Amino acid sequence: MKKQFCCLAAVALLLFVNHSNAQRRRRGANPNDTISSRYVPSDLFSPLFYTERGNDYHAANGAPGIKYWQNRVDYTIKANLDTVKKTISASETINYTNNSPDELKYLWVQLDQNTYRTDARSNLTTGNAAQQHTDGYEFEYVAIMLNGKATKVPYIVNDTRMQIRLPQGVKPGGGKISVLINYHYAIPGSFGGRTDYVDTKNGKIYEIAQWFPRMCVYDDTHGWDTLPFLGSGEFYLEYGDIDYSVTVPWDMIVAGSGLLLNPQQVLTAKQQSRWQTAKGSDKTVMIISPDEVGKPASRPVNKGTLTWHFKMQNTRDVAFGASRAFIWDAARVNLPAGKKTMAMSVYPVESAGTDAWGRATEYLKGSIEYFSAKWFVYPYPNAINEAGIAGGMEYPGIVFDGITDKGKELFWVTAHEIGHNWFPMIVGSNERRFAWMDEGFNTFIDVYCSDVFNKGEYAPKRDGEYAPGGGNPADEIVPTIIDPNAPSIMTAADAISEKYRHPIAYFKPAFGLILLREQILGKDRFDYAFRDYIHNWAYKHPTPDDFFRSMDNGAGEDLSWFWKGWFYNNWKLDLAIIDAKYIDATDVKKGLRITIANKEAMAMPFTLQVKYQDGSKQSLKFPVETWLKDKAVTITFPSDKDVLSVDIDPDAALPDVNRGNNHFGMK
Repeated sequence: MKKQFCCLAAVALLLFVNHSNAQRRRRGANPNDTISSRYVPSDLFSPLFYTERGNDYHAANGAPGIKYWQNRVDYTIKANLDTVKKTISASETINYTNNSPDELKYLWVQLDQNTYRTDARSNLTTGNAAQQHTDGYEFEYVAIMLNGKATKVPYIVNDTRMQIRLPQGVKPGGGKISVLINYHYAIPGSFGGRTDYVDTKNGKIYEIAQWFPRMCVYDDTHGWDTLPFLGSGEFYLEYGDIDYSVTVPWDMIVAGSGLLLNPQQVLTAKQQSRWQTAKGSDKTVMIISPDEVGKPASRPVNKGTLTWHFKMQNTRDVAFGASRAFIWDAARVNLPAGKKTMAMSVYPVESAGTDAWGRATEYLKGSIEYFSAKWFVYPYPNAINEAGIAGGMEYPGIVFDGITDKGKELFWVTAHEIGHNWFPMIVGSNERRFAWMDEGFNTFIDVYCSDVFNKGEYAPKRDGEYAPGGGNPADEIVPTIIDPNAPSIMTAADAISEKYRHPIAYFKPAFGLILLREQILGKDRFDYAFRDYIHNWAYKHPTPDDFFRSMDNGAGEDLSWFWKGWFYNNWKLDLAIIDAKYIDATDVKKGLRITIANKEAMAMPFTLQVKYQDGSKQSLKFPVETWLKDKAVTITFPSDKDVLSVDIDPDAALPDVNRGNNHFGMK
């Protein structure tokens, strides 16, 4: 088969070259010029797609440059969850390292809890203001360490940002500063969206996220990146180590990002033993079983409070869940090169069952093992799936999934949310500006995860993120492409209305990567370039151009036509067979002459298939350069027997807006 394919490819190339030479000889009398088309080759293939050259910080090949820098933030947090007042109170130390070449005379801090205030900008961005509110962050103390002493400093709060004004700047090239903040806030209830609490049979479940003031990113693209938190645009954060403690009532379980440092203090001897068993088990092991939930014997003490102490290294963020209602199970995750980590799930009895959350840890384990083997090894000591009403939200090492999810929906949401640990938790893109760099990339890797999990038990992935109608993705994306009101993929995250959020931030970029992998580059070249991008930008901050350049260089193709038509625009594709006839009607062995037109602004490589009267088929694949100069081409197809029909894209893999002109029946 391989030899036959190579021969066919050589024939196709020869035909294309002959066609090109013929075109040059007869440009003055090309009958194809009369074919109606909106395609303008010079628009799609115009040079200088990249308006800026590579530099010492972001290299022309898409990798970090020789002088690339980013700042570092380490946090130490001691928090208390008050289940009577429904509040979080905490003291936080931010140790900030300025690796930039600039002196920083002030600092900007993100205050995402302020999105719940009555005067928050987010109330007015959708035209549907929230009906419930909190007072956001309330500060008791903001100071810096100066000459060994804590010194209060002036600060201003503007919506979801705080500016700390320094008495002296933080020096460039490694200068350090420590910021001390004491604060509290009311936990939003079910209206919280990404962070909330909800009642269950055995007590409330708290999902605690965006719960501490976090440094804004200072980078070489925008300086301080201070976009407000409006809701859709998610997060852009610096990397560092986060050491945090959470004090809760004695009967609550805390499931948090990172390694639990004091299991001896917060778990019973039996639970510690089960935890150790789970570390070596590919089967799910119960740490707290359904009949132990809420029982005093399931806790090492029966009064007062317990403090759970966690640490996570080289991370952008941490989150946690807390409840007395949690069933807790776990299993080992097998990683490349003999490495191990753990998958855990916590959920109420209402969510238990083998058709529901009883398989959540299995889903988590399988997804991590696939993503680690295929793209980049999972770096954290464990991963947690928590059932709640956030309904699908991701943080480093922990995800919040739907309390009522079951079966394929639970698998798909689990794979998707834990997949975010690759994009953007490891590859730290700016979600608040470019939603597609986390949602689109993650949806893309989810598609293949569904194909392989348990031999395709939940394949193919067809959900709200990808081909929601359950059909062919190439056809289901067409309504978005032809919608004159649809934004482009490159639209700012918060500027995409809810109607288009999943089609534009998830589906279209994910399908675009599948087109690149399966139709344009091929799996080997795509996978090599994509892995290189991930490894180059792990724990760093890539821009869209870094990704585009990485794929161009790693795959060895100038893909600017694709980035321009698919990402920056919603340009349509309509390939059409205009005519097909025998070169010599008296001798079918002389082959066919076929005219194909590109009738819309986008172009693609394509497959041409001839079906013979005897039922056999013959195919040729044509490169995108077929459309480099012409809106229509006439090719000679080397058929040698009676032809039944001719088809473009016989597998319906391309997002062709009019499949009705892809087929031509021979008379």
